[in-house]
Amino acid sequence: MQSSKIRLGVLCGGRSSEHEISLRSAANVLRAVDRTRYDVIVVGIDRAGGWQIVSENALASKELLPVGKGAAYRAESLAGALPILMTCDVIFPVLHGKMGEDGTMQGFLRVLDLPFIGADVAGSAVGMDKWLMKRLLVEAGLPIGRYTAFRDVQSATANFATLRERFGMPLYVKPAAQGSSVGVHRVENETDFRSAVEDALRYDDVVLVEEAIAGREVECAVLGNEEPIASLCGEIIPKGGFYSYENKYLNEDGAAFEMPANLPGHVMDRLRKLAIETYRALDCAGLARVDFFLRPDESIIINEINTLPGFTSISMYPKLFELSGLPTPQLIDRLVHLARDRHVKQTAKKIDRV
Repeated sequence: MQSSKIRLGVLCGGRSSEHEISLRSAANVLRAVDRTRYDVIVVGIDRAGGWQIVSENALASKELLPVGKGAAYRAESLAGALPILMTCDVIFPVLHGKMGEDGTMQGFLRVLDLPFIGADVAGSAVGMDKWLMKRLLVEAGLPIGRYTAFRDVQSATANFATLRERFGMPLYVKPAAQGSSVGVHRVENETDFRSAVEDALRYDDVVLVEEAIAGREVECAVLGNEEPIASLCGEIIPKGGFYSYENKYLNEDGAAFEMPANLPGHVMDRLRKLAIETYRALDCAGLARVDFFLRPDESIIINEINTLPGFTSISMYPKLFELSGLPTPQLIDRLVHLARDRHVKQTAKKIDRV
């Protein structure tokens, strides 16, 4: 008898600097998913780009080894992994960073005609590229902080004194298309500025320079396609300066969390409304987390959106929806339903034929 379970393909690992966090997120998804309703296939991508069908215990490692070198899992080539991937009903690309949440994997899954969780190609690409994201938010009339951007060929002539006069101190320097605080630096002098620019260019060919915004760091999770909903908001109180990559994912004591955030009701409502407006302006679907700065005068600045937020045991996205009455197993159910619903609607669209 054919199984009535939904076959969920979990993609993890990847070639980005967030490889380890993807494995942690995938492991947490597997712990939460209802096995009475789902058969789960785990497809890993190692740092070299090799595709593997992996066992769940491989997710406890910091890195997927190249094909054929790991004893903890069964390895396959892309040719071997792809037919198995094609048997899945829905794909959950638990991939963070480049080549995972930047539209490239989403385009690949569209070509394969597989339903997948998360934003489509355009929304994923814009969510990753903060330079494009900021311009779209400006066009939509949504509040962002002051910034400038320059390409690698212009980096040598970037004038620190001019930026200091324009934005004040400190400055934040980051790669335009990189996620989760990777390559982000807080700078207060020209030496550190040059070093930060050099590091940012390791990850992308466009560098963003942003003003520092004095305010509370507040996050809101969004879920849905055409009619998205927003969770209650949570506040992050970073330790040691700012919410770095290590504090976000690796150090359970790297920040304090207040969930829900201690906010007046009207401010919470404005944040949730603005999260949905941001989500729609950037053509998102499925899920995203919107990060804000809340200034002392209660004005709100959009920091960024994350279209495939972390699902680790300390990640804000699942925690915020659990706080809002949607535990992670039910949250995964909703995400699967949203992915399948969107795929049905996309399939019904006419395809041009010559």
